[in-house]
Amino acid sequence: MRTTLSLDRDVAAALERVRKARKASLKQVVNEALRQGLARMAAPPAAPRTPFRTRTLSLGRCLVGNVDNVAEVLAVAEGERFK
Repeated sequence: MRTTLSLDRDVAAALERVRKARKASLKQVVNEALRQGLARMAAPPAAPRTPFRTRTLSLGRCLVGNVDNVAEVLAVAEGERFK
C-alpha cells in the first residue's frame, strides 16, 4: 500500500538515525516502528504496581524545642563549639 505521511521533525530525525544505524531503507524502518508501536497500543494496559511502602521508625523526641532557631539547633547538635 502506498501512502503519504507528514512527519514531525523530531520523528523524521529519529527515523533517519535508526535508518543509518541499521543501514536499512526508510520503508523497513517505518514499517518496523509502526508494527512495534501498534502492538504496544493494542496490548492491554499493564496492571498497576503495588505502591512502595516504607516502614516508619521512631526517632525519639525532638531535642530542640523550635527548629526555626538555627543557633539553638547547632548548639544542641554540635555543642557550644560551633560558634
